[in-house]
Amino acid sequence: MMLKIKLVKSPVSSKPDQRATVKALGLTKLQSEVVKNDNPQIRGMIKKIAHLIEVSEVKEV
Repeated sequence: MMLKIKLVKSPVSSKPDQRATVKALGLTKLQSEVVKNDNPQIRGMIKKIAHLIEVSEVKEV
């Protein structure tokens, strides 16, 4: 399964480790989206910045 992650809130006033997590996911600008494999590492990153993003499931083709 794949996860589509969209940045909906600016990380500017967030803690430095949260900004680093946003960058590590590949989210650069507001409303940018990335598709990542669903695994424990990505789930942990999502949990850390859940207040900044929207997550939806994408079926694999």
